[in-house]
Order: sequence, then structure tokens, then C-alpha cells
Amino acid sequence: MQATYDIRAPKRSANLSVNEDLLNKAREQNINLSATLEQALASALKEKQRAAWLAENKAAMQAYNDHVEGHGVFSDGLRSF
Repeated sequence: MQATYDIRAPKRSANLSVNEDLLNKAREQNINLSATLEQALASALKEKQRAAWLAENKAAMQAYNDHVEGHGVFSDGLRSF
């Protein structure tokens, strides 16, 4: 499976705004902000890529499902269940 992003790419600084109370509470709990943000971004990116793939392949999946519904699958005569 293709990686969502290059995990070996160098780190880069970024400025962002975060709710002050949320930031303070995260720091009180010693939450690694950079690692947490990277995990959240990777998850969001993966979901967006998944949705794009499904949209791009919707017609092909529907055509296959229609074919199976009309003709069955090649192993229908071989299965014992």
C-alpha cells in the first residue's frame, strides 16, 4: 500500500493558532503538540485520500457489482458453502 506521506521528510516550523485553554490543558498533561498534530493531520489526509479514491472508482465498483449481480462470480460453481 502506498504511504500517505513521506515520514522521513525533514521537519518544518509552522505558525498556527490554537484555543488558549486547550493549549494550556494539553501542556499541563505533557502532550507532545507536534506529534499530536502530525497524527491528526495524517489521519485527516488519509481520510480525504480514501474519499477521493472512492469517488474516482465509484463507477468501476458499481459496474463490477452489477456484473456480479447479473452473472455471479467465477467460483460460484466451485464453492461448497
